[in-house]
This record gives sequence, C-alpha cells and structure tokens, in this order.
Amino acid sequence: MSSSTSLALLASRAQAGSARPVVLIDGRSGSGKTTLGRALAPLLDAQLVELDDVYPGWHGLARASEAVVRDMLRAAEPGHRRWDWDASEPSTWRSLDPRRPLVIEGAGALTRASAPLATLRVWVELDDESRRSRVRERSVVDAADYADSAWWDVWAAQEEAHRMANDPRRLADVVVEG
Repeated sequence: MSSSTSLALLASRAQAGSARPVVLIDGRSGSGKTTLGRALAPLLDAQLVELDDVYPGWHGLARASEAVVRDMLRAAEPGHRRWDWDASEPSTWRSLDPRRPLVIEGAGALTRASAPLATLRVWVELDDESRRSRVRERSVVDAADYADSAWWDVWAAQEEAHRMANDPRRLADVVVEG
C-alpha cells in the first residue's frame, strides 16, 4: 500500500460518521507525528495544531496535554496559547474554528481525557535509534543540539510518564510505523 493510499484511508476513517473530524496523532519525539499531521490535514481541509507550538518549555508536555482538552477540543471558543521558545514565555492566542476539522499532533495529544473527543486516534511508532537520527537531521536550528543534549532525556522522561499514565498506543485506533 502506498503512502498516499494510507493517507486517504486515514482521512476516510477520520471522516466516517462525523460532521467534524478530529484527529489526534501521538508518538515519541522524532517518530513522524508532524510529517503525518502535515500530510493528513490538507486531505481533511483541517486546522493543524502542532504541539511544539504549545508546549510551555522543556518541562511542558503534561500542561500541553491538558490544554488539548481544556482549550483546543472545547465546544465554545476553542484555541490555544502559543509558546515563544526564544523569550521562554507565553505568546499569542490562536483561535480555532469549532466547525472545521482539526488535526492535533504531538507527544501528549492522545490521553484518556482527549481520546473520547476524537474521531480518529493515531499512535506513530518508531524505534529509538531511528527517532534520534531523525531529530539530528531536522532542519530547525536547535535540533542537533536537542538530540545530543540533556533535553532529550528530560523530554523522554515526560514521554514515558505520559505513556505510563495514558497508554496512548492502546488508546489509538491506528498504529502507524513512522
């Protein structure tokens, strides 16, 4: 099955029986969540939220997870506060249209609280060595530093805490190989 066929199948599953598809894509750092979210959102004509824009700093995975339910998936006036990584402080509010499809991707997107609010739940799986290699290859300024720094371990510990508390792989409708 080609990747375009797989994407079309995911889009179809997300839309099945729903006037407003909501897709949650979770996985560990470097697994391919962002790539999948960016490819899937246009097929659904969906708004895309990348949790990298939401995490309030390097210790913010749990708070961003809470924001998915509290702010992004609420019925009235959904949206999220952006995080300014350079200034290390909250930034602007981004409103979301509650009538339009929505794709949220990032570690911590899929929790016991958010799962019932989605039409499709996806876990992206990839081995540790490949994930770290991908992060090193990213074109963002600090990616190489992140993959080889203590921040990798800080983030991995939060991912593990999220996995233990929520078991997002088990909550997923689909497991995708990154």
